[in-house]
Amino acid sequence: MREHFDILIVGAGPAGIAAAVSAGTSRERVALVDDNPAPGGQIWRNGSMKDTAAHSWFAKLDTTSLTRLQGWQAFDCPEPGVLRAEFRSECRELHFDRLILATGARERFLPFPGWTLPNVMGVGGLDSMVRGGLPIAGKRVVIAGTGPLLLAVAAHLARRGAKIVALCEQAPLRRFVPFTAHLLREPAKLLQGITCVMAARGTRFYTGCWPVAAHGTERLESVTLQQNERQWAERCDYLACGFHLLPNLELPALLGCHIEEGFVVTDRLQRTSVADVFCAGEPTGIGGVERALLEGQIAGWAAAGNIQKAARQARRRMRALSFVRALKAATALNSQLKELASDLTLVCRCEDISFGELHKHACWRDAKLHTRCGMGPCQGRICGTAAEFLFGWDSASIRSSIRPPVFPALISSLGHSGVSERESESLTGRNID
Repeated sequence: MREHFDILIVGAGPAGIAAAVSAGTSRERVALVDDNPAPGGQIWRNGSMKDTAAHSWFAKLDTTSLTRLQGWQAFDCPEPGVLRAEFRSECRELHFDRLILATGARERFLPFPGWTLPNVMGVGGLDSMVRGGLPIAGKRVVIAGTGPLLLAVAAHLARRGAKIVALCEQAPLRRFVPFTAHLLREPAKLLQGITCVMAARGTRFYTGCWPVAAHGTERLESVTLQQNERQWAERCDYLACGFHLLPNLELPALLGCHIEEGFVVTDRLQRTSVADVFCAGEPTGIGGVERALLEGQIAGWAAAGNIQKAARQARRRMRALSFVRALKAATALNSQLKELASDLTLVCRCEDISFGELHKHACWRDAKLHTRCGMGPCQGRICGTAAEFLFGWDSASIRSSIRPPVFPALISSLGHSGVSERESESLTGRNID
């Protein structure tokens, strides 16, 4: 089945929703495609209707005239102007004149002994599971990693009755002193922080602290934490770790968008290096909900031809970037985190490849060829980003192996409609065995 849209938006998180609402004000035919059954992305999942901003944007989306393809996952770009998307056993070719990529981000996991035990998971992952119904009341939880997500999740879990026994920020306290000046200039963010602290009151906060080992037989039972030279054990039911968010770059890379330092490069109107392809939200830089909403609006208006409105929002975006840069500097990863894994610690869980095996190789390609690291179901989404930090391997070389399908797809979807027109032309006159 083939469908054509003037503007196609991939991703229904805050950036994608803002892009859809903005583009939907025009007379263009707009479609929003997302692999989740409902809009909101990871940040505005179940229960976010209590969030005033989320409620407002959901209401705007509901009154916007557009096609919503929820549960559909775009996995291939067979030719310019076309994406293939799959929903269960159905596959569609989505043709577009302009494309907005708002593919969001995922968490970075860093391996340490015991990190593969059941109930050791990502900070956002545990938060999503609780929003989806996982009982957390009375459970002992340790939250560790870096960034404001730790505090936000601690506050949410505490409201659900969890006992947050420790919240561990890997960055030292001294780094947050200059960041405080930026926070004072952002009253809304300051209020959010105070609200989260109040919700998580009673929690023990540690800076310059991280997990060095998780312990348990069939599942997690305790975690060893380190702060400076001190180590101690905390009994817990869940350990939630998150060492920064990383952009989902599979589709931008497949389309040929220029990427620098791990992010899609855009101009002030969110245009990428590929003609008629825009990008907004976390793929252009990790900056939180406010920045994602601004970039989504800019991309939506620019794609719809309303350059004047897009330019006005672009000026607001520039002001927001100073806060993002300050937060990035404050939460830069400590080099000591590279020393957590032992030679026997698994880095690639899909293919059971240990830190010791990977340490023998000079680059991602060499490790992949000799060990199959990154060739399992996650296709390097977990181990690739960990290896980039642990060994200093070039992230560009990790992305260079991206090819369709960028997400698992059915054989029937891979063969959907045969070869593309471009492929047909390139095969004309050839004999194929």
